[in-house]
Amino acid sequence: MNAVDQGLDNKPATQPATQPAFQPSTQPSLMPSRHEDLRLVSGHGKYTSDWNLPNQVYAHVIRSDRPHARIRSLDVSAVRSALGVLTVLTIDDVKAAGAKTVPTGASLTDKHNQPQKIAGMPLLADGKVLFVGQPIAMVVAESVRAAQDAAELAQIDYDDLPAVASVAQAFAEHAVQLHERVPGNLSLEFEAGDAAAAQAGFDVARYATRHCIHSQRLVGAPMELRASLVDFDAATGHYRVYTPTQGMLGMRASLAGVAGVPAADIEVIAQDVGGSFGLRGGTYPEQVLLMIAAKKLGRPAKWTATRSELFVGEWHGRALTLDGEIALDEHGRILAIRFNDTVDLGAYTCYWGSFIGSKNIAVTMGGVYRVPALYMSSKLAFTNTVPVSAYRGAGRPDIAFAIETLIDAAAAEHDFDPIALRRKNFIPKDAFPYQTANVTVYDCGDFEGVMNKALKLADYDGFAARRADSALRGKLRGIGVACYLEASGGGGAPKDQVSCRWDKDGKVSLFGVTGPSGQGHETSFAEIVARGLGIALDDVRYRASDPKEMLIGNGTGGSRSLYGAGSAFKVLVDRVIERAVPLAAQALGVAASDVTFQDAAFRAGDRSLGVSELARRVAGASPHPLDCDGDSLSGVTYPNGCHIAEIEIDRQTGVTELTDYSAVDDLGNVISRQLVIGQVHGGVMQGVGQAFGEHAIYDETSAQLLTGSFMDYVMPRVGWMNRIRWDDHPVPTALNALGAKGVGESGCSGSLPAISNAMLNALRPLGIKSFDMPFTPARVWALVKEH
Repeated sequence: MNAVDQGLDNKPATQPATQPAFQPSTQPSLMPSRHEDLRLVSGHGKYTSDWNLPNQVYAHVIRSDRPHARIRSLDVSAVRSALGVLTVLTIDDVKAAGAKTVPTGASLTDKHNQPQKIAGMPLLADGKVLFVGQPIAMVVAESVRAAQDAAELAQIDYDDLPAVASVAQAFAEHAVQLHERVPGNLSLEFEAGDAAAAQAGFDVARYATRHCIHSQRLVGAPMELRASLVDFDAATGHYRVYTPTQGMLGMRASLAGVAGVPAADIEVIAQDVGGSFGLRGGTYPEQVLLMIAAKKLGRPAKWTATRSELFVGEWHGRALTLDGEIALDEHGRILAIRFNDTVDLGAYTCYWGSFIGSKNIAVTMGGVYRVPALYMSSKLAFTNTVPVSAYRGAGRPDIAFAIETLIDAAAAEHDFDPIALRRKNFIPKDAFPYQTANVTVYDCGDFEGVMNKALKLADYDGFAARRADSALRGKLRGIGVACYLEASGGGGAPKDQVSCRWDKDGKVSLFGVTGPSGQGHETSFAEIVARGLGIALDDVRYRASDPKEMLIGNGTGGSRSLYGAGSAFKVLVDRVIERAVPLAAQALGVAASDVTFQDAAFRAGDRSLGVSELARRVAGASPHPLDCDGDSLSGVTYPNGCHIAEIEIDRQTGVTELTDYSAVDDLGNVISRQLVIGQVHGGVMQGVGQAFGEHAIYDETSAQLLTGSFMDYVMPRVGWMNRIRWDDHPVPTALNALGAKGVGESGCSGSLPAISNAMLNALRPLGIKSFDMPFTPARVWALVKEH
């Protein structure tokens, strides 16, 4: 079996070798280390806070300390006169600069085909605050300490208003209305699928089951604190913005739209980004405020957040409740699935929050199953909380969580074997391309083959003996299976463009617009080119977002970087070879028609010439003769997998141990198994964090965030997952040049339902049929004691 079995004990494991996408790996060998690792682990990375410019100034944001209030008056005169202060920006400065609100995301329509009720977030509070942490003013001074100290002198007179901290409160009768044009705090009531067809399925069903899941609000918490440094050139009107981002072009377009500045006048720089998870995909107020400050003062302006500031100053994630029902015939075949959902947008419509809670959870709401009828209704509410946007998976882990726990609930309620029930309802391998009841087209897959491999990897048949052993020790044991499917993002750009530039030593620099935030772009893109051209991996370097290259393309997001930009690099390889053939023929003294490229060299009879040697020979001309571009148009792909979690609960303490975890994923062709394994581990661990600890909690009365630091907000820890096995079951897609499907969201999408199903599998013998995450020791102990 070509599986990777790793305990998380920092011991290196022998893993299969990487191959180019068009030659999937089959032979085991030690993997090369990642290109970026030495720089990053030795302290030579350069994150936004590492950039400093001569004569720069420093900013601090004054934020609201209350969830809902009118601002009667804002007096910053004492702040302006404080030692070291250069300026204080308020909403008047924002309006004078012509800046707009934070982007509100995709345009949606409701069930009556009416436009969504939008509430854009102003860069600074405009007469009113709607959540704790909302920016009110920005102080700019000669030092960080001067700005912070001066901010304490601000005099703000509030008229406090009632607040709503949850969807239930927002929709309650006589609830306070947060936005003038949004009665009932209902931003959108969204529908997808066919309600009548779903009802018809339930009307004839032998069995029906209802199961509701709450995917709790989370704080994203990337390792790198959000920061920005802006330099303005008055002579040219050009802004240079240093900031963490998931893609230069997307960030530049977002900045341009909010600031009211032509995109051509903005250059975005991000060498290293310490994590993103969807949170760094677009503009926040601070970046545009710094643009205003830098232009006003004629000096570079810098802001770096504190960690506690970001708990209330960076978009939150999840905050979805999905109430599902499934209808089955007498044989256990699915007749219909429907969902009634509520979505917490927070105080404003920002970026992806609305799209996640509507279209994104509807696209794959049938999962890996043949479901004749599907229907979903989602109500999106405004609350006095931090706005919600994309967080790893952006709704796809949540709908997978809802579907797979619904399948297990139906199996338990109606005495079906959960494995047999899944097997009976899988979309068969020969049915692809398969159009679901809500008109999503899955291009390829082998769901039963994936599950079969996962069951073997997890020793599923041996679980009964392990459960018996746990019982002898007075503990509860459970196993949970989840067969997820998610839609990797197609991207908004018309295509992905990349380029390569050769030097006189035969080394090549690669360029694209997608920047890494931990995914390993510098390694994976270099591997595609190095293996395709037969050159040394160390002779290839990737650089994101070089403005001189004038490329278009998509940033990271939706697990699309490899199959999008990576496919463009595959095309680039072919173009380099095509361009090199006549040059190689000249060097070998033969006709171009006599030259072939095979076994990493140009060959003519018994003579051969490698690409690097050829590049050195033809160097001198400018541009280099082998310089060229590549581009690719890639469709949406559907990564899928089967994850199996096994847990043991200590009845006396409520402590749950994740004793084993097995995952098999269909990611299409894999370029670098090393990077894929890292992505799977990271995604699973984020799911483990949500399952066992993470929860952003607001006080229901005051709408104050109770989990405002790592003292209160529990992050996943190493001991929470001691063992993970992984293998792949590739079914290559024809929708891109690499045949790859994406991996970034797979770990989260599989782990949430697998762990939840394992918990309920352990607790059902006690009569417990539902239990919301997080499964903290105190909550587990209390529930077990009740039963």
